[in-house]
Amino acid sequence: MGIKKKLGVGVATAVLGFSLIGGGTFAYFSDTEETNNTFAAGTLDLNADPSVIIDVENMKPGDSFYRDFQLSNEGTLDIQEVLLETAYTVTDAQGDNGSEDFGEHIEVEFLYNDTNSDEIIYRVTLAELAEMTPEAIDQHIMYPWYGENGLPSGSVHDFIVKFNFVDNEEAQNAFQGDSLQLDWTFEAKQMDGEDQ
Repeated sequence: MGIKKKLGVGVATAVLGFSLIGGGTFAYFSDTEETNNTFAAGTLDLNADPSVIIDVENMKPGDSFYRDFQLSNEGTLDIQEVLLETAYTVTDAQGDNGSEDFGEHIEVEFLYNDTNSDEIIYRVTLAELAEMTPEAIDQHIMYPWYGENGLPSGSVHDFIVKFNFVDNEEAQNAFQGDSLQLDWTFEAKQMDGEDQ
């Protein structure tokens, strides 16, 4: 056999081999099925009503003010805990407070929200409250208020606080005309994740 014939047979054999390989890749049964899947995140939406809890003028030592407000969970997820952060600024009208902090003379009593509104959960000055960690506030104040169930989605919880301008039975003239701006920031934390 001549070289041309050998090359021709070799090429023909190669073409036949490739066609068998190529044909073999499509020689099976198949079926497909598509699924449609959705992941939708829930929402945390904590609302405080009213947004201004206290706004008073002409306070004097010995005055007390009861205020109530609501925290509501308007999201789709349950809230496990609510953390409270306290900040305040004092405007010294006379410039003579020296080292005295008006926040040390304003006391907050967190009260149970039942018929006996004088039952105190926790008593603290604004100065002390501002120094507490959010976790300590949750342990001593918030958790006793809303309990182990937290704030389930769609729930509303009433809170009662009493603000006292503490009369320390000493001259407190340095605070005449002073004002204090109190900011409370409530932060909601979700329930722990779970296998479903």
